Amino acid sequence: MSQSLLSIEDLHVSFSTRRGMVEAVRGVTLAVEAGEMLGLVGESGSGKSVTGFATTRLLDTAGRVTAGKILFRGQDVTKLRGDDLRQLQGAAMSMIFQNPRAALNPIRAIGLQIADAILTHKRISKDAARAEALDLLRAVQIRDPEQRMNAYPHELSGGMCQRVMIAIAISCNPALLIADEPTTGLDVTTQKVVMDLLADIAAARGMATILITHDLGLAARYCRRIAVMEHGRIVEEASPKTLFGAPRHAYTKRLVAASPTATSRIEDLVTAEEWERHAAVVSNARPPAAHGTPPLLEVRKLAKRFDQGSAAVADFSMTMAGGESVGLVGESGSGKSTTSRMICRLIDPSEGDIVFEGQSIGHVASRDFHRSRFRKDIQMVFQDPNESLNPRFTAFDCIAHPLMRLAGLRAGKELWQRVEECAERVGLPLDLLPRFPHQLSGGQKARVGIARAIACRPRLLVLDEPTAALDVSVQAVVLQLLDRLRRENDIALLFVSHDLNVVRMLCDRTIVLRNGGIVEQGESRALFDNPKTDYTRKLVEAIPHFESGPAMATAL
Repeated sequence: MSQSLLSIEDLHVSFSTRRGMVEAVRGVTLAVEAGEMLGLVGESGSGKSVTGFATTRLLDTAGRVTAGKILFRGQDVTKLRGDDLRQLQGAAMSMIFQNPRAALNPIRAIGLQIADAILTHKRISKDAARAEALDLLRAVQIRDPEQRMNAYPHELSGGMCQRVMIAIAISCNPALLIADEPTTGLDVTTQKVVMDLLADIAAARGMATILITHDLGLAARYCRRIAVMEHGRIVEEASPKTLFGAPRHAYTKRLVAASPTATSRIEDLVTAEEWERHAAVVSNARPPAAHGTPPLLEVRKLAKRFDQGSAAVADFSMTMAGGESVGLVGESGSGKSTTSRMICRLIDPSEGDIVFEGQSIGHVASRDFHRSRFRKDIQMVFQDPNESLNPRFTAFDCIAHPLMRLAGLRAGKELWQRVEECAERVGLPLDLLPRFPHQLSGGQKARVGIARAIACRPRLLVLDEPTAALDVSVQAVVLQLLDRLRRENDIALLFVSHDLNVVRMLCDRTIVLRNGGIVEQGESRALFDNPKTDYTRKLVEAIPHFESGPAMATAL
C-alpha cells in the first residue's frame, strides 16, 4: 500500500460541536494508484467529502484528524506545515468543489482567478500566467476563451463555471485530483461533456482522480474501482460490475435498489412496506379525469424575451388535465425554468396566454398575481431548499406562511392543525417543526418545501429540480410522496428535471425543450424508449447508468 500514489491508513476525523466531539470518519483505509479514477460513493453524512477535505488538508477549524495516516508519495500529509503544505495544496493535490459558483470569487474575472492559482505555485510574470490561463480555458473547451477571460462567474452557465473550476484545479499539473460532486445540478449532456473532459485530461496527464458522488451511474461509467461509505466507514470496495451486479453489503444493496434506471418503477426504489402503505392510499385516490373533461391548464403560444432580445422561450403550447404529471426536460438554457416560472406567474410572458380552469391568467402582471384567487391553486417547489426557505423561519413558520397570507388563517388552533396535517402528509416528524432550516437534513428541508407548497391545497404543483441534490434513498421517498399526493388529491404535477430516469418513472407525458422550443413530446416511456429526434436521442444516450442484479452477476 505504501507504494501507491495515495495511501489512507485507518483514518479517523472528528469535529468539535456544542455537544462535544463528533466522529465523521471512522477508520477509513484506501489506496489510489497513479492515473487511476476511484469512485467514492455514499449518502450525505457518510464521510465522503470529509475524507477528501482531510486528504487535501482543507478541513475547517472545527475538524481534525485524530488518528491514522494519509501518505502521499510516501510522505504523511497530516504532518506537513508551512511551505511544504502550501506546495502540496494545488501543486501536488487539487480539488474541484461541489458548487462552482460558491467556490469562484464573484467579483474577480475568471481569467484572473486562474492566473492567481498559477502564480501561487510558479515564479513567472503576470503576462505569462495570463497566457497559461488562456491555454487552460482552451484545454477545458470554453467557447470564445479570449472573451471569457474577462467574464465573471455570474455571466457563465453552471457547466461553464465547472469547467473554470477544472482549469484552476489542473493549472499546476497535480498528481492527484479530488472531484467532490463535480456534476451536481448539471443536465445530462453537460454532465457527460464535463466528465468526459475530466477523464481525458486525467488520462493525458497521468493524473489520479477520486470522484466523490452519490450518482452510482456516474461512478459506474467512469471509475475503475468504487468504494462505498456509510457512517464514516468503507463498507464495500470492488469494480463497478462486481459492486452493482452482486453487492454484498446491505447498505450497498439499498443504494443500488434506490437508484433509478431505464426500467425502474417507483415501487422498485422503496421497501415493500413503504410501497404497501403507498398502494393503500393510492387505491382510495380519485379516479382520473374523464375523457373530454376541460383541461386544468392550457398554455398557448407562450414566448419570453429578455433585454438582450433573443427568445428564452418561443411558441410554447401545452395542456394538462387535473391529476396529470408532465415532465419538462432539456439542457441548461433550453427554457425549462423560464417556462415553469411563467406558468407559475413568477415572471411575465412576452407573448401568448396561460389559461387556468378556463380563466386567462397570462395577462395578470406577476407582481399582482399574489392577489389573484388562483395564487393558492398554483404553487411551486424550488430546486434548492437552502435558498428557498427563509433561514429565520422555523419549519412551522415556513409551512404556516402561505396559510396566513393566502388562506387568511391566523395564529391559533386551526393553523396548528393545518400545519401538522401538511407535515404528516409529507412524512415530516412533528418534533422537527420548531427547527430552523440549518438544523434539518437535505431530505427534511425538501419535505418542508413540499409541505409549504401543498399547504393551501393547490390544483397545480410546479416542481423545479426538486430532487437534484438529494441522496438516492431520500429521492426515492420524495418521488413516492409526490406520486401519492398527485393521486390522492388530484394535483397536477409539472416536473422540471434533468434526471430523465426520474421523469420516465413519475410523469405520464414528457416535453423536450431545446433553445426555448419544443422538439418532441409524447408518452414518457415511449418517448425515452424510441426517441424520434436526434436531440432527444442524445439526451437519452447521455444518461449515466449501471446494470444490476442477477443478469449482470451471471455475466461476470
